[in-house]
Amino acid sequence: MHVLDLLNLKEKVIVVTGGSGQYGKCLVEGLAEAGGTVITTSRDLMSAETTAAFFQKKGLDVHPMQLDQGLTDSVASFREKLIADFGKLHVFVNNAVSRPMKGYNGPIAQFEESMRVNATGMMNLLRQLTELIIQSGGGSVINIASMMGMKGPDLSNYEGTNMGDLPSDYFFHNAGLINLTRFMAKMHAGKNIRFNCISPGGLFNNQPQAFLDNYCKKVPLRRMANTDDIKGLAVLLASDAGAYINGENILMDGGLNA
Repeated sequence: MHVLDLLNLKEKVIVVTGGSGQYGKCLVEGLAEAGGTVITTSRDLMSAETTAAFFQKKGLDVHPMQLDQGLTDSVASFREKLIADFGKLHVFVNNAVSRPMKGYNGPIAQFEESMRVNATGMMNLLRQLTELIIQSGGGSVINIASMMGMKGPDLSNYEGTNMGDLPSDYFFHNAGLINLTRFMAKMHAGKNIRFNCISPGGLFNNQPQAFLDNYCKKVPLRRMANTDDIKGLAVLLASDAGAYINGENILMDGGLNA
């Protein structure tokens, strides 16, 4: 098959949770540009509608839906509406994250709330959408983690800034998500479904100049990620071009951890 046909996502129904976030918008755009029918979700329906409208104006097939993965009833309602509106699911990009913990010294209740959404709620959603993909004939799950799930923080990046009180829950749940990817790949062997993880490095978001200087001098490419960098990798893992990639965690950090 021609490589462009392998990368084509036409007639694929794709869910991207947290599609209005920084990486979420990149993922929605790239998957829709490859021909996919993309459902972007948010706890705030208006946010999802705004994101979908932006891409619809570009001629992309993007649809908004409300979903709060921390609420069991919301997950159930979302799954029912997804089936009613689209009838099937081929790709799930597990991207949504809640960040109630603002730093290491935050109240322990903030860590508990993070686990409710980012661990328990995420696992509920992941299991339900995994089963829907299997019922639809198979497909791909792409978990979005972080390089921070693979290593401890480099505190020297924050010298000269007011940043650096890092939330421990972020490191905890991203590390767990990476190994959960491997678990799911083995648990669903023989069911025509693949599970992979992307662990990005930092995405440029107008951070303080001192942070940018500290960070980028350590990256062989001498920059942070931009809004296009994750798109090709997501399309690869979602499409038939990645049909033999399964159970992997792909570090996307410009060579920072080489």
